Formats: sequence, structure tokens, C-alpha cells
Amino acid sequence: MKNPALLPVLVLASVAACAGGRPAADTIVTNARVYTGNPARPRAEAVAVKDGRILFVGPAKEALRHKGAATAVVDAGGRLVLPGFMDSHVHFVSGSLNLARIDLAGTKTVEEIQARIRAHVAANPGTGWVQGRGWMYPAFPGNMPHKALLDAVVPDRPAFMRCADGHSSWVNSKALALAGVDRATGDPPNGRIVRDEKGEPTGALLEEASSLVAKFIPEPTPEETLAALRVGLEEAARRGVVRVHGLGGEFEALDLFARLRDEGALTVRMTVAMWVDEPGPDEADWKAYDEARAEYNGEWLAVDGVKLMLDGVIDSGTGAMLDPYEGQKENKGKLFWAPEDYMKAVAAFNARGIQVSTHSIGDAAIRLSLDAYEAGQRADAGRDVRNKIEHAEDIAASDIPRFGRLGVIGSFQPFHANPEPGWIGSWIAHAGPEREQRAFAWRAVLDGGGRLAFGSDWPVVTIDPWPALQVAVTRRDLDGRPEGGWLPQHKVTLAEAVHAYTLGGAYAMHREKDEGSLEAGKLADLIILSQDIFAVDPLRISKTEVVLTMVGGRIVRDAR
Repeated sequence: MKNPALLPVLVLASVAACAGGRPAADTIVTNARVYTGNPARPRAEAVAVKDGRILFVGPAKEALRHKGAATAVVDAGGRLVLPGFMDSHVHFVSGSLNLARIDLAGTKTVEEIQARIRAHVAANPGTGWVQGRGWMYPAFPGNMPHKALLDAVVPDRPAFMRCADGHSSWVNSKALALAGVDRATGDPPNGRIVRDEKGEPTGALLEEASSLVAKFIPEPTPEETLAALRVGLEEAARRGVVRVHGLGGEFEALDLFARLRDEGALTVRMTVAMWVDEPGPDEADWKAYDEARAEYNGEWLAVDGVKLMLDGVIDSGTGAMLDPYEGQKENKGKLFWAPEDYMKAVAAFNARGIQVSTHSIGDAAIRLSLDAYEAGQRADAGRDVRNKIEHAEDIAASDIPRFGRLGVIGSFQPFHANPEPGWIGSWIAHAGPEREQRAFAWRAVLDGGGRLAFGSDWPVVTIDPWPALQVAVTRRDLDGRPEGGWLPQHKVTLAEAVHAYTLGGAYAMHREKDEGSLEAGKLADLIILSQDIFAVDPLRISKTEVVLTMVGGRIVRDAR
């Protein structure tokens, strides 16, 4: 007769190991077409997972040898399995809050914009602020909105509609009056109140001028923000995003992310940068960063690096350019930092081994960033800081090779290059024909030895990576226009684009040893797709749905 006292030990042993002494997996994903992202073994049939990490990647028969009594087997149904995607530029708090506001994304006419606002107001009566986001300049006469168009649908409540790019706002007369903004109000240092021929504000506010009104909008409570973050996490999991680089708003909400982490509700890994404004870090900034870095440094939530904002956007003529905007002889945009302050700040951060991510869109801002990063290399004492340039939408030809030479990461958002006229029209008009030729030059940066990390800048565009992936490989809008692609010399291959969303993102966040590809020992972050993006017409990539998302071996979305 067996000793009853030994039965629990025998059961545990059968669960923990399989025949031949192999460790038993917690989960095995099999009957799959696995694209590993690992050049040494690019394809596989199955993935075995244990304790949140990948135990085995390879043939299904061998993977099933890790099946124990308690192993869950996920039948992928012959579908494509990829490493989970990383979004290398998000604003997760504002993106999550925006999900409950008026969505103006994709609108092409004033009438369409007004219809969406009107429907929201009818469904949400009251006296409070009406907020939305997503309009783009070409929808309006003269490429700029006017308060009269908003007054027509919201006459009795303050209304605040952010442009998709986040750099301009459109407000109604009620909002201007509440904020006390009138013809006597001066422009802030890094912003402009658009005015009519009589000097009256038109309701369009550029860059920091938006804050003149935005500061009167009540801040959401912590509980409201937490509720929004839960919805945002669901959205990210639905789209197959497993890690994000938070570059504005997340640092101030670290306590809320920590609360979600401690509840086991944080289903997206977070790398968080601290935002620093001109003239650069003071003692309070250093203290805040050091304390946050010491407290938040785990696999799920980590503070790593800083974010600097160097210029505006080309669409509204606020991006810093080397030469005047097309048809605007006096306008080269503006740097938001004094160059000497910016250079000093980058050197100070790099000297402490801190990564700098700089918003630089115009060619003048990009050049200054490259100059500062080159100087920063002399200060970093060989530390592997991996500085990033965010957006880099119009790089001067002579500066393109510097990305590779200096080891600077090009952090691009492919869907920002969507060539749909309602989205890109103002950009092209302001840049002019010569500068247009180097728009969103992903291919040139890559060919010059540079590294790419792809993302969204959510809520500028959707966090959904699949439309962006389609644009990256076709340079055509979602309707397939223009034939042959807009500046097709800048498109990348599908394998290169997937790399920029996986290992490229992991490298940019100093996570490539643990994440970004499906290899034994790495964290078990993977997705199962509805279609094989390597086999379908590239113009159908945007139709991809995520069937299953796994993060750390835990299934956080299952739509099978």
C-alpha cells in the first residue's frame, strides 16, 4: 500500500515534470505558424510557456513533450503567432480618457465633424464642458477651424476640441469667454492665438495657447482616471500591444499604474519617461526622477528616461525648419528650447546614463537633436543610453546618415504618414515640394544603419498597429491610394516593420534581452492573429484582428 503522506509529493512531481525529466509547461500554444522574430530560428510550430517565460519554441511534437497533467493547451488553429507588439510612443492616460470623448478621427468635412459633436451633445445633455479630439486641418476652410462653426452646434456650453496631432485646439465662444481670452490677450511664449483681421480670437489655438483655455477644464478625479485606464488597457490588449513607452502623462499617474499592477490588472507593460521642460532639469526634477526610478523598475512598470519637446508640427507651421515654410517667408516655426539650454540638458542626462527622447519634427529641430546627442556621447562615458528622436518627419538629407553613425533611434509612427488627403494635405502644403520628398524617410534611416522603433503617439492616432503596419509597407492610404504609394522609396518591408514593432521597440526601451522575440528564456508575450499578414494582400493588413493576447504567460484577451 502506498504511503498516503507521499501522495501530494507524487502529484506535484507529475505536474512539475514530464517523461524524461522535462519541465512541465503551464501553457503550450500549438498548431500554429509561429514567426519568432529570432533570425536564428525564424519559424516554429509551437511555444511552451512556464512561470511567465518561454520554455520552448520549435516543432509541435517536441513542445508537447512538455505537457503535464495541469498544462493548458491552446490550439491556434493554424493561425499566425507573433511576438506581442510594442508601441514606442504613447500618451496612455490621455489616450484612455479620450476613449469616452467625441471621436473626430477620420472626419473629412465640417459637416461630418459637426454631426458627431451634435450627436454627442444630444446624448450627453448638461452644462459641463464638451470635449473631443481627432479633427485635422484640411477639413476646414483655410486649413484652420473657426469658433463660429463650433458655436453652431454647441452655443450654450464651453467646448474644447483638440486636433488629432495634439498641437492645436478649437474652442467655441463660450470657452473663450469663460477663460477670458479676447483681443487683449497676449500670445504665450510657445503658442499663438489665431486672430481675424480685427484682432479677435477665431477659436483656433496653436501649441501652448491651448493651455489658456484648457486650464479651466476640470481635471478628472483619480478614480475617473483609473476607470479610464482600465478601458485603455482593454483596448491595448484587443490590438495586441503588450508594452508601451509612455512619453507624456504617465509619470504623473505612476501611483495609479502601480495600483493596477498590484491588483494584477496591469495587462500592458509600461516604460515611463519623465517630461522635462525648458530650461532643463533643476534639483526638484533630479529628485523626482531618482525617487521614481528607485521605486518603479520592474518588468511591468519601470521609469526609464526623459522626454523633451523641441518643436511643434509641420501641419500648422509650428515645427522648427531650416528654411521658411512654403509661401510663408517669415515663418520657420520655432524651437521650444534655447539651443544652449537643450544641449546642456541632454549632456546632463546622458552623463547620468539617462536616455533622452526628443520630440523633433522639423529639420531644424532634428538637426539640433542630433547635434546634442553627438555631444552627449562625449558626456555619457560609454553608457548605453540609446537616445531617441520622436517623429523625425522631415530630416535634412545630410542628417539622415547621422542616425546610424550616432546610434540614434528613429522613433516613428507610420500611421502619421497616412497619405489620405484629409490627413496629410496640410503637411504637404506647408512643407513644399522639395521637403516633401524626404517625408517620413524610414527606408533611408534604416539603409543608413539607423534603428527603427514604431509606435502610434496615441491618441494622435489609434493604438491599433495594423493600419499603421499597412501604411509602413505600402505608403498608401487605407483605400489603396495613391497607386504605387506616396514616396514609395521610403517604405519598408513587412519583416522590417514587424521588427520595428517588436525587437526594435524592445531595443529602444532596453528590453531586448527579455522581450521582443519568441525565444526560450524570454518573457512569454505573444499574440495570435486572425490572418497571416505575410500571406495576404498588403492592402488587407489593416483588417487584421488579434484573436489572443498573452502577456507574461497570462492570456489577457481571448476572442477564439
